[in-house]
Amino acid sequence: MNKIVLSLFLLATCLAGTGFAAGQQKEIKAGFIYVGPVGDAGWTYAHDQGRKEMEKLPFVKPSMFIEAVPEGAESARIINGLVRKGANLIFTTSFGYMDATIDIARRNKDVVFMHCSGFKTAENVGTYFGRMYEPRYLSGMVAGKMSKKNIIGYVAAFPIPEVVRGINAFTLGVQSVNPQAEVRVVWTQTWFNPGVERDAADSLLDVGADVLAMHQDAPATMQAAEARGAYVIGYNSDMRKFAPNAFLTAPIWNWGALYTKTAEAVSNGTWKSEQIWWGMKEDLVRLAAFSDKVPADVRSLVAKKAAAIKAGSFHPFTGPIKDQSGKLVVAAGQVPSDAELLGMNYFVAGVQGTIPQ
Repeated sequence: MNKIVLSLFLLATCLAGTGFAAGQQKEIKAGFIYVGPVGDAGWTYAHDQGRKEMEKLPFVKPSMFIEAVPEGAESARIINGLVRKGANLIFTTSFGYMDATIDIARRNKDVVFMHCSGFKTAENVGTYFGRMYEPRYLSGMVAGKMSKKNIIGYVAAFPIPEVVRGINAFTLGVQSVNPQAEVRVVWTQTWFNPGVERDAADSLLDVGADVLAMHQDAPATMQAAEARGAYVIGYNSDMRKFAPNAFLTAPIWNWGALYTKTAEAVSNGTWKSEQIWWGMKEDLVRLAAFSDKVPADVRSLVAKKAAAIKAGSFHPFTGPIKDQSGKLVVAAGQVPSDAELLGMNYFVAGVQGTIPQ
């Protein structure tokens, strides 16, 4: 073996020993900004599980996260702090961080920023979100099948399109299997306030709801159902430990799928600014495993619909769809555009409640 060949052999061996192949661009030092505590069992907890999944990549250094960061202008200081600490990939995980993310990114072109649920992009800023309405629809099918009183309660956070879209998808799922059932909505104007959310859940149980659903980060709705002998559909993560007798299933997030792919793209130099809206096909959103309370025939029915959603042969918002007033809002055989889904501001027939202006 001549000296040149030997040198190349030794270089290749050293690279293999470090876990980095020739051509790999750089190590990733990521930072995360969270709107709630990592122990909320909901939105922030799910993001943090994704962060930990991303850290399994060999080129990702231990990441940083700041929890319970207020939305709005104050978040800029926190985001900038991650930049100063050397983060080269920053995820800001709530809508209210949008303007601060864009502002900090403008002054730090060498850092990649990913903002969750927003709509503003830049050369070094992308957005990401998930088509949660897909498993929401499936969970509605479960609720519709399991309700005996045909009254299903929904504890809702804020009257924004994301939440309205979820309520509508859930209701369409309910009515696809139980046209007599109605979904009653109570707004809390909170993301994480266990006391307020428990009161809202109890108010729905008081009027006869025997199944509850939720768009909240705390498990308070789950606990209310458990205490009152009702069923419950969770959200964000698999919260069944909070309501072992009441839990049926939950539409949940799998952020690790997106965080891993993003880190890989930044590391190998293929990342580009885009607006990502993945669904069940990409495994960003899922339906949690059923509890043993869900009968086999219901599981089979939901599994078939889930397969159709993943295959692209069924869309939860396929018309005809009417709103609460009876007006046709989606024609037969039609599907709303992404822009229409992202701006949804009406309730479908079957929802009892109003959207505060």
